[in-house]
Amino acid sequence: QVQLVESGGGLVQPGGSLRLSCTASSGLRLNYYVVGWFHQAPGKEREGVSCISSGDSSSYYADSVKGRFSVSRDKTKNTVYLQMNNVKPEDTGIYYCAAVAIDYCTDHVPLPSSGLDEWGQGTPVTVST
Repeated sequence: QVQLVESGGGLVQPGGSLRLSCTASSGLRLNYYVVGWFHQAPGKEREGVSCISSGDSSSYYADSVKGRFSVSRDKTKNTVYLQMNNVKPEDTGIYYCAAVAIDYCTDHVPLPSSGLDEWGQGTPVTVST
């Protein structure tokens, strides 16, 4: 069954804002997972851009989004958000969230690697005039 669902993608002008959501089904409690956001630009590899820890909600940002994107979680809604501000054309692509059964992310976005981990199906973002 579907465990993680991303939403909130769409068309946005350069300099604009967008908020992506990553919501888990009731069988997956995101409080106990590091949740990462990945960006896959057209024709390129998927890369991690941000993640939030399960323990203290500390976060990590790739240099490409630092100062523009912000990750947060709402435990009551079992949802993690990626607030995208001052977006640029190079932010265009598919955004995926992933839940990884570890406590902290510090200097990179962890990839799902075990049967306890999950990927979402992705939501498209297009930054264009």
